[in-house]
Parts: sequence; structure tokens; C-alpha cells
Amino acid sequence: MQRTPIPQTRRDAWVEIDLGNIEHNTKALKACPERNTKLMAVVKADAYGHGAATISPILVASGVDMLGVASVDEGIELRKAGITIPILVLGATPDWAVCSAVENNIAVSIFTPEHINACIYSYKRLNKKPAVHIKLDTGMRRIGISAIEAPEFINKVKNTEGIKLEGVFSHLARAENKEITTKQNQLFQKIINQIKDRDKLNIHLVNTAGMLNYPGLHYDMARVGIGIYGLVAGFKQVMSLKGRITQTKEVSEGTGVSYDYSFITDKETKIATIPVGYADGVSRSLSNRIFGILKGHKVKQVGNITMDQMMFDVTEVNGVKTGDIITLLGEADGECIPVSDWAQRLNTINYEITCRLKVRLPRVYTRNG
Repeated sequence: MQRTPIPQTRRDAWVEIDLGNIEHNTKALKACPERNTKLMAVVKADAYGHGAATISPILVASGVDMLGVASVDEGIELRKAGITIPILVLGATPDWAVCSAVENNIAVSIFTPEHINACIYSYKRLNKKPAVHIKLDTGMRRIGISAIEAPEFINKVKNTEGIKLEGVFSHLARAENKEITTKQNQLFQKIINQIKDRDKLNIHLVNTAGMLNYPGLHYDMARVGIGIYGLVAGFKQVMSLKGRITQTKEVSEGTGVSYDYSFITDKETKIATIPVGYADGVSRSLSNRIFGILKGHKVKQVGNITMDQMMFDVTEVNGVKTGDIITLLGEADGECIPVSDWAQRLNTINYEITCRLKVRLPRVYTRNG
């Protein structure tokens, strides 16, 4: 049996990551700022499911200035992969993990007196100043020091011998809303205007949406995630999801398919099965609601999605056989299924979908762009 050649994955289901599209998107984002703004590539959650250790060298080669992660462990993984550019932990770092961050040259976000004490302890233990960015809460209500407490906190950090203050930042809660964003920026601006020697710090506020919608808010650095992965309009989607047909069978009219017979054929039907299921991150709620691309045709997924497998109605496609590839997400044969299609059906955001597809699906890296 002849199969379309791809790198061996030991599974007949896999995620493809187009490194050419990552390079294209990153360079497009680098060209967005109206002035010399640095670019932080956010690679937390294994680069939104795209594989942080593998794509980070591409990001570095494409000109990003810093990488953003969610935890010290994520930063250490990148250091072990040979990444040497600055890394910032955007989330909260436990007090006991600050030393590990310092040992691996990873900056941490701080916003409590306990963080200051942890940094002082780390400095005394390692004789090396922790690099920090102060996180301000200007409206997200997640983590960060309040606007009222911020000026005093910033001054205390600046005047603490054992800490190296490198930046001050906040996060937009609703970048698509101009009124809310303007209020957040006004509060942010009020705080940073009180900082002496502010030009020595990296001041950053915007995410991808903020960067694209508000050129005047770029400050010293912009943090971009979904733009890099092509999960916003105008950029190239990086991720595809594919599976090979493991069996086909002809069934008669009135035949139930999969658990609970949520789909019953209304004619003689050819069913094809691929080894992708909800244990791979494809929500069972998508059952009977999505399509795949097979030989240039859109084919409907039928029956309940099971833990390891799902079925498609391939009746209208000629010559279907075991080993043929069905593309669930991405481009194939002139057709395209965007990640946003699934997100809309599940009433969620598209990067939640990409983060889900990482449990056991192998990554295959290509360069088509």
C-alpha cells in the first residue's frame, strides 16, 4: 500500500507546524510598530501547543527580542534547548522558585512585598541580582499591584540593593474595546510617568490585538502570541491537524454510527475512521458538527467522537482507501478549515483549541512558507 510520505510519528494522527508561517508572521509583526519597539514572543503553554523548544530558535532568528513564559520551568526548558535571549516569566513565580530563575538567567514578574523578600533572599544566597519586571493591575483584576500601591512599590524595588529592575508592565483586559483600553492606558501612563529614569526600563502594555489596534500604545515593547501562530485575521495559520484513515466500510440506510447512535445514515453510506478523539484534545461536543478535507472535498464528521477515534461520511469522494489523509484543521488541496471554526462552535477562543491539541499528538515540523 502506497502512502503519502511524511516523517514517521508512530501514530496515524499528528499535528503539523509550518515554521515558514511562523517566520512570516513574526516578521510581519516586527514591521507593525511605528517606532523602534521591541518584540516579546509569548511561548507559554508550550507555545500555545505549537512546541516552544522547537519554534523558539525560529522566533529568535526572525528578530524577537525576548520570550515570555508562564513559569520558571517553561523558561528552564528553553534554556536547556539552547535559547540565550532574555526570558520573562509573565505569571506569578513562587517565592521558593526565584533562585532557580536567577540561576538560569530568567527574569520574573513581581507585585507583592513577599516577592521583594524572595528576591533579596536569592541575592544573598547566589550573589546575583534577580532581574524583575513589576506587574501592574490596571483593570485585568488577575495579578499585579494596584495603581494606588504601585508608585511606592516601584520606588522600593528601585532602591533595593539586591534587585535589578528591568521593566514595568500591565495587561489589556479587552483590547478590542477602545473605551476600556483607553482607561487602562491612562491609568498605566499615570503610574509610569512617576518613575524616575523611566527611559532605562522596558515599559510594555499591549498584546497582539493591542499592537495592531493602538499604534500609540506600543511603548518600549509589545508582547505577541496569537499573531505569531496565525490565530488572528491577516496572518497565516501555523497549525494543522491530520489523521490517516484506518478503515472504511459500507453501511446501509438506517444504520447507527458510534456511541448512542447520534448519527443514523439516511442512505447507503461509506464510513471512514481516523485515530483522533477527545483524548487528543478534540472536544466531544464537536460531534456531528465539524468537517475534514479529503482529496479536495469537505467531508462531514459523523457519530459521537470517541476517546481515540472519529468517523466521517466519505460517500461522495471517489477512490477513498485506508491510508488516505483527512485534514481536520488547516489547509489541504485548496480547502481550509481555520481553528476559529471549531472555536466558534464551542463558544471559545481559537488558542484554547491549539493548547488542547498537545496531549499525545506528535508534532511534525514543516516549512512550506
